[in-house]
Amino acid sequence: MAKTSSAYACTECGWQAPKWVGRCGECQQWGTVAESGRPGATLGKTVRATAPGTGREARPITELRGDAVAHRSTGIGELDRVLGGGIVPGAAILFSGEPGVGKSTLLLDVAAHIASLGGRVLYASGEESTGQIRMRAERTGALHDTLYLASENDLGTVLGHIEAVRPSLVIVDSVQTLASDLIDGSAGGPSQVREVAAALIRVAKDQGIPVILVGHVTKDGSVAGPRLLEHLVDVVCHFEGDRRTALRFLRTLKNRYGPTDEVGCFEMTSAGISEVSDPSGLFLSHGSEPVSGTCATVAMEGRRPLPVEVQALVVPSPTPNPRRVTSGVDSSRVAMILAVLERRVGVKLHAKDVYVSTVGGVRLHEPAADLAIALAVISADADQPLPHDLAAIGELSLAGEIRPVVGGPQRASEARRLGYSRLIDAEASSLRRARELALGKAG
Repeated sequence: MAKTSSAYACTECGWQAPKWVGRCGECQQWGTVAESGRPGATLGKTVRATAPGTGREARPITELRGDAVAHRSTGIGELDRVLGGGIVPGAAILFSGEPGVGKSTLLLDVAAHIASLGGRVLYASGEESTGQIRMRAERTGALHDTLYLASENDLGTVLGHIEAVRPSLVIVDSVQTLASDLIDGSAGGPSQVREVAAALIRVAKDQGIPVILVGHVTKDGSVAGPRLLEHLVDVVCHFEGDRRTALRFLRTLKNRYGPTDEVGCFEMTSAGISEVSDPSGLFLSHGSEPVSGTCATVAMEGRRPLPVEVQALVVPSPTPNPRRVTSGVDSSRVAMILAVLERRVGVKLHAKDVYVSTVGGVRLHEPAADLAIALAVISADADQPLPHDLAAIGELSLAGEIRPVVGGPQRASEARRLGYSRLIDAEASSLRRARELALGKAG
């Protein structure tokens, strides 16, 4: 006789085991293996082959049509850029972000654009009532006859709405608020999230309806629930931004239909969210008088060059331990740059407080901003402003050399388009030479 036993599964990735173990064998997480709630799983049985159904036979790839999965525009250019050209029919998209960042507002705007093009959209919310969504739609101008609202927490009812409306797009806000009566556990639990997502994705694939699932995030910014959720969907988008500022960024962490290095820029206004197709001037100061301690650089957000201004302030320290304060840049990277400046260029900073920040709240993670940070600190220490038409692009080595960076021609072209006629990059070869070029022309 076949041996029966309770099945155990990892709540993060879905890995299964015949008995309980302390550590998952797939994702290597501790304490995530629990009983899956399906007792009587049979071990030792052989899976028998079954004939595929009609229309589901394996076919040569050359006989399949590619236009059936072509991207369809959402009407929002920045969202289309991030998705690789638009939404693919039958795609499952996971949309995550911190509370209050504007996920629901953006998706309601997407629903309104699709409805304005003649498509039917079902917006199912388990967090807000239909009256609350209607109020936000009136404020953002998202009222259309083909935009259907439903406030439901039951998975079966949502599937019934899909059968009744026959929409061309389904938005579920959020997947953690839906639950099925057939699955044990409360809404938001690993088993419920896994079953809800699997059911909605199955509908998307069978009927060719794109489904957008809104997901909550944890304290560290990752999607709440099992990691299996990110494996099931086709696209994972993360909507981020500081709630104290109006700027928002949309990034793709996974995309089966396009690139994952694109970034969409949006701005939160009183009338909703508007796309920012050219964010070139958002991260540059517009002061008329030259000020020391500022230098412009060009960062790459995906494949989009983005000019950013770096500001630095150097003052004598009243304490034995000088302060190093950063905002928008990596503190350890700045500490390394300060050490290179003191050792290779002779800029004495060991008894001074150094403050480094970016304009507009943008964060610089790439080493291409090293040279701009260094020149801003040099300018602040000498109290000598750099030329207003100067930009710096380059990575610094511990030897004081300037290395070329990825996307150099695109960055240089964007800098010239914005009026930066003087560009200091890897051609300067060393940080000492870059300082002479910058401060020499400034004088």
